[in-house]
Amino acid sequence: MTILSGITILLIYQLAGEISVLLLGIPVPGPVLGMIMLFLTLLVRNRSSESLDATATALLSHLSLLFVPAGVGIIVHFDRIIEEWIPLTAALVVSTVVTMMATAAIMRGSTHLSSRGDDKNA
Repeated sequence: MTILSGITILLIYQLAGEISVLLLGIPVPGPVLGMIMLFLTLLVRNRSSESLDATATALLSHLSLLFVPAGVGIIVHFDRIIEEWIPLTAALVVSTVVTMMATAAIMRGSTHLSSRGDDKNA
């Protein structure tokens, strides 16, 4: 019953995200907005519930199964991937580089902020 409660909580946040996107016209997927809402709720509460912990553990233990549909999609559309490999490769390389640069910038900024906080406490 605990996992069912956790899945219900996750689906409620997903629904809240979808409704928010519909009402506000935000160009963000509903599940992403719902996950941000869940994250903010967990930050405010400063703890997680047992049902969410159990659900997360169960989902993470079977995470590899969630990649099966993507793998099947690659196999089904393999001919198209062969035809369009140049734009796909370019998109992968560019998105990887942009992600690495953004991660480095965020890490540098957070390190700078945390070192400033340490200097004030010393």
